[in-house]
Amino acid sequence: MSHGDLRVVPSPQLWGLAAEFATVDAFLSAVEACRKAGYVHFDAHAPIPVHGLDEAMEIPSSRLPKLVLAAGVTGCLTGLALQWWTNAVDYPFRISGKPLFALPPAIPVAFELTVLFATIAAVVGLFVANRQPELYHPLFTLPAFARGSDDRFFVVVEARDPRFHREGTAQFLKGLGAEAVYPVEV
Repeated sequence: MSHGDLRVVPSPQLWGLAAEFATVDAFLSAVEACRKAGYVHFDAHAPIPVHGLDEAMEIPSSRLPKLVLAAGVTGCLTGLALQWWTNAVDYPFRISGKPLFALPPAIPVAFELTVLFATIAAVVGLFVANRQPELYHPLFTLPAFARGSDDRFFVVVEARDPRFHREGTAQFLKGLGAEAVYPVEV
């Protein structure tokens, strides 16, 4: 074996700590305690919708409804402009004194384009806001995290957080009533 055959395997790097909780109440109080302690790069994972989680994490309201409304209005105006342009400007068809553009016949096209534009904005906005598709995440390597879609709740504090200290954060999470605290490595 020559020296060219030796390979250096990098040691895993700590990405964060994941604390496992069994009950919703312990989970919610842990999330609120993390926020109050000053952690900013933490996340909460639950197998069910947890009422009050947004407030506990102080997550601001989404901008997605405004984006969908703007796209819907744009679709409506586009539909009306399309009908007006084709009937009154591009190919005017004068018959029996009827107006070149009337609103009632243009409503179905305007409605369909409103729905189309709003739906596309909602889907694209959701993908962008949630940074999807995410094909890999360090939590996927944690075997215990599989129960996060079944019956366990997880609070994850990332190592990039300014307040993160491996031992101190682990003790903090255990003190919140975590059943276990797991290191998550990249």
